[in-house]
Amino acid sequence: MPRLHVNIDHVATLRQARRELFPDPVAWALRAERAGAQGITCHLRKDRRHIQDADVKRLRKAIATRLNLETSLDPEILALAEKSRADALCIVPEHRKEVTTEGGLDVVAERRRLARAIPRLAARGAEISLFVDPDPEQIAAAAATGARFVELHTGSYALASGAKKARELARLRRGALLARELGLRVNAGHGLDYANVAAVARLPHVEELNIGFAIVAESVFAGVDSAVGRMAELVGATAPVG
Repeated sequence: MPRLHVNIDHVATLRQARRELFPDPVAWALRAERAGAQGITCHLRKDRRHIQDADVKRLRKAIATRLNLETSLDPEILALAEKSRADALCIVPEHRKEVTTEGGLDVVAERRRLARAIPRLAARGAEISLFVDPDPEQIAAAAATGARFVELHTGSYALASGAKKARELARLRRGALLARELGLRVNAGHGLDYANVAAVARLPHVEELNIGFAIVAESVFAGVDSAVGRMAELVGATAPVG
């Protein structure tokens, strides 16, 4: 069954809305671990809209599970990622005006920058992942970069309904199978919530699901323990197929 990694970005979003010291995303992450999170994910953005440099350092010292840091190809952020001692580094696209990450990384277009960045990051001992759409061309390009993982972007699936949702799920399944065939390991995430996660948890070869906003939003009503625990049950309720 996939591991549940909880993204804590939007705990920091709430804190930064008033530039306060609370709610503390590190303290929230520790609660999430106790409730069933098997890893913590955060995204250090160029504009520092939520997670701050100090949060990454504190997380590395405090959490007992794995730290997955999302990073763009911006030189400043890459340099910080190198020093982060994160267990995993996921390279994602980043655009300043977007509300959240919009689509997967264009690995084909970014081959040169990735060829420089991936060896630097891997030399620090981190597992390198590329956040990609379930597109055969992008997955094949990812396999050629030397990255160990792809994280399949599940946003299109999450936003779809009816027959389109079934087609998007089928795309994710084909993407996972192709990635494995090409020697890549597979994670998945973006837009997953309590209603749509079970089908993704059943996909073949998916080792980790990264879920944030839905859990943080639910915790406003139900508390951290209940919100994380409920998602952990949904992710672990069914073993992956294949």
